[in-house]
Amino acid sequence: MNKISQHARQGFTLVEIMIVVVIIGLLAAMAVPAFNKVRQTATEKTILNDLRQLSAAADQYFLENGGVAEVTVATLKSEYVKTLNTSRSGETWPTTISRTAASIQVTYGPDATVVKVDR
Repeated sequence: MNKISQHARQGFTLVEIMIVVVIIGLLAAMAVPAFNKVRQTATEKTILNDLRQLSAAADQYFLENGGVAEVTVATLKSEYVKTLNTSRSGETWPTTISRTAASIQVTYGPDATVVKVDR
């Protein structure tokens, strides 16, 4: 009888293994959305940083070329910005940046969407 009770205590039962698998599944189900949120936040911060760089480059361009009121992003990228993180898929880059006394207009992509930013 003693041999049987020792043999029964050597491994895990099927129920114990299933409980562990369910717990691991629940932890993974909670971790994946948190990871995706962190990833999305990092992407948004990178885009915001890129737009800040473009804004600073446009300001520098407008200061150096006094009467000019519009600049293409291609000009900024070649002369005023060292690097931009352009490897993100699905991201639309601005094509031109225009300024007036009261606002800055940013024109995006092939459909020429215009966004105005008040100064």
